[in-house]
Amino acid sequence: MPYEYKQFSRRKLPHIHSPGSTIFTTFRLAGSIPKNVLSQWVAEKSLRDKAMISTPEPTIEFQRRWFGRFEEILDRAASGPRWLADSKIAQIVADSLRYRDGRVYDLAAYCIMSTHVHAVFTPFLNTASLTEVKNSHPVRFESSEPTLSAIMQSLKGYTAYQANKLLKRTGAFWEVESYDHEIKNEEEFGRVTRYVLNNPVKAGLVKDWTEWPWSYRRAGC
Repeated sequence: MPYEYKQFSRRKLPHIHSPGSTIFTTFRLAGSIPKNVLSQWVAEKSLRDKAMISTPEPTIEFQRRWFGRFEEILDRAASGPRWLADSKIAQIVADSLRYRDGRVYDLAAYCIMSTHVHAVFTPFLNTASLTEVKNSHPVRFESSEPTLSAIMQSLKGYTAYQANKLLKRTGAFWEVESYDHEIKNEEEFGRVTRYVLNNPVKAGLVKDWTEWPWSYRRAGC
């Protein structure tokens, strides 16, 4: 199935992610962040959107600030569901992450906590895989490789269905919003990977990340 993209300039490929870039993503259980905190985030985001802030640095700082606040809440896991603490549910997510390795991305690392998941991977979709659709106005591209959005939709959709079936429940399993960050260089890659793997250490669950059953790092990373 082709994936199509809109382009505003023929000299500039549509922004998906930089060719060959590695993505750090975090996705969390629905209801794992209190509604009042989410409401505050939505309100602040709306104000920023209306102000039409165009410079990248303030946007990055805004995302980092809220990511830090969400992480603090998720690490405490003081409220909301903790379905990923069930080893059977965690196994579903781990298997799904590993299944896509070598199919739609190169998986570098992941960590599954009781309320959220961190993953680092490089999607196969890049500028080299895009083909311009002839006679398209505006110019569009297609590719046999899925976008980051399609990867996450597939991953979260499948795991939500399987987890809900196991839990004998219905309704949202994952929060719709995910946090995605493009890793800029090797130094940042090392820092992010260490952060991901040391989540259970920081939470006081183990003394070394290798003791956590739901962590993974590709050999050589």
